Amino acid sequence: MVNYDVTVFTANLLNATTLNNVHIKLVGTEGESNRKWLVGLKGASSFVIGTTSSFTVSCSASLGKLVLIELDKKHLPLFPEDSWFPAKVEVKSPEGDTYTFPIYRWINDSEVHRFREGTAQRVINDNHHLGRYARQEELKQRAKDYRWHVYAEGIPHCIKTEGPLSLPPEVQFSFTKKTEFAYTAATGLAELKLKGLADRKVKWTDMNDLNRVFWCKRTSISDYVHEHWKEDAFFGYQFLNGVNPMMIQRCTTLPKIFPVTDDMVFPSGQGSLTDEMKKGNIFLCDYKRLDGLKPNTINGKKQYLMAPLVLLHKRPDDTLMPIAIQLKQTPADDNPIFLPTDSEYDWLIAKIFVRSAEFNEHQLNVHLLRTHLLAEVFAVSLLRNIPMVHPLYKLLIPHTRYTLQINFLARLTLISPTGVFTQFTSSGGEAMTTILKRSMSSLTYRSLCIPEDIADRGLEDVPNFYYRDDGLKLWDIIHRFVQGVLSYYYKKDTEVQDDPELQKWISDIFEHGFLSQAATGIPERFTTVAELVKFVTMVIFTGSAQHSAVNSGQYDYGGWMPNTPTSLQLPPPTTKGKTSEETMLQTFPDVNVTVQGMSTVWLLSKQSSDFVPLGQYPEDHFSEDTPCKLIKAFQEELKVLSAAIKARNESLELPYTYMDPAEVENSVAI
Repeated sequence: MVNYDVTVFTANLLNATTLNNVHIKLVGTEGESNRKWLVGLKGASSFVIGTTSSFTVSCSASLGKLVLIELDKKHLPLFPEDSWFPAKVEVKSPEGDTYTFPIYRWINDSEVHRFREGTAQRVINDNHHLGRYARQEELKQRAKDYRWHVYAEGIPHCIKTEGPLSLPPEVQFSFTKKTEFAYTAATGLAELKLKGLADRKVKWTDMNDLNRVFWCKRTSISDYVHEHWKEDAFFGYQFLNGVNPMMIQRCTTLPKIFPVTDDMVFPSGQGSLTDEMKKGNIFLCDYKRLDGLKPNTINGKKQYLMAPLVLLHKRPDDTLMPIAIQLKQTPADDNPIFLPTDSEYDWLIAKIFVRSAEFNEHQLNVHLLRTHLLAEVFAVSLLRNIPMVHPLYKLLIPHTRYTLQINFLARLTLISPTGVFTQFTSSGGEAMTTILKRSMSSLTYRSLCIPEDIADRGLEDVPNFYYRDDGLKLWDIIHRFVQGVLSYYYKKDTEVQDDPELQKWISDIFEHGFLSQAATGIPERFTTVAELVKFVTMVIFTGSAQHSAVNSGQYDYGGWMPNTPTSLQLPPPTTKGKTSEETMLQTFPDVNVTVQGMSTVWLLSKQSSDFVPLGQYPEDHFSEDTPCKLIKAFQEELKVLSAAIKARNESLELPYTYMDPAEVENSVAI
């Protein structure tokens, strides 16, 4: 007889315990063990939360190299069937070899579940017939569990599910996450002390009233915003380092629909647009995707959403200053170009209309589409097409944590017919779908890769652009890590070309995420290792760094409503000289709309206590030395970058923290 030492690790997660009888079978290249009931010295407590328990499985002869294990659990008459979350199983063979079997999933039934040895394997290297069979069976089940659904025509597809509890258990929120999220959502207005205002469908009549609401909940940055929101320098700064750094681009030719003259912007004759454009000092933000939309009706009142053009000038002191704003796309006598030399409230109301357009463009295109919806596509395709033993699964599964459930909740509570965005933003309803479709039609692969996106927008040398500085460094660190891991498993381009699971992953992404549009530049298949490395880098960057950049500062910059109104309820002025503070207050969204907006961005910005920062992998999916060493090197590089960002921020009046690796979550989880 030969003995195998089996160690079972139950995860340290709430409700991970099972009191059911657990059975195991070891399967090797030379045979398999009998199904063994795992009974140890700990008895019924062998599989309680956080426990490590050891057992012996005896066989008549060596099983050869272990390929997989089979686990199942059976409940006793006195104990109901429960859920169990084993982390992993380690087996030491009589030859002295140790095999690790990663699990990291819920087992809720009494069926037999097969788990592969932890060494990552592409299908072409999966030589054992039982290994290939287990691989095929796993993918068959995953195809049933993770099905595509068309939520709306013209936008990326999502997972088909009836609700959060219908999602496969391994992708649902933890108990901690579920409890905290529900609590924050339910108490958002109360925590902000705004509950008494949530039903007040009246206009603001006094800035002091707005101030009192704002003081209910503050952050250090929201305090800065409250103090500086009217200032041109801060208005310009937000295009670089606010929650939407994706709009601004260098302007080399003034759009014909934006007839700004030298006299308008250089009234003393101290410069010309042509010269300043040649020097690279003129920048443009064009909200053309918002043109011609049917705005929402809120509290029975028509709302207004403009499609402005904004011209900015980089001054010799490196400040980025707005110099002209046109609020509609078509020039006309009743569509004036607003200038800093106009009256205080003419210029301020023009900036307010830009910031409201910014809110809607940011939320639907930059935030929802370009991070949440794409991250879901990447995750569903991974879970449908890539088995647990595949190196890509091991690399990407931590970057899918909670994404499917948070997106279902977003569709349910934010953009559904009764959702907060539908009810309380100017783009709610018909306009929302149009914006998403227009955004989808202009989405490109290059724009998702920060090195190319920055170059395409001509922003390589813009000073004080911390999103770019931190983002490019993060991209490079992620790229080196991904290249190291994937190059370990794919030595040649032909190995990428010949991996059917990998090709099915990208094929599904092309079809269901980018709607088979070749113009996006998204590959339909991978032909080289370099192509694969770049795409996987983009996937990780999108779900972690990019999402953090466009999500984490929502309350910082939107908590003070005048800086980022969700909607506006008077049309913009058609002539200058008639706008006052009273006009501005009448233009702002109603009280209830304001506080609902504040509560929502507070919820969307609130970090969970089980937050996992970028590069931290609590689950040991890899077992080989090389990827494990690469993970440690990755973590060390992130640590160094985090320290550098913190050191830089100490000298900044307004710190930029959103791409500090210590503050970036591994996945789209909020």
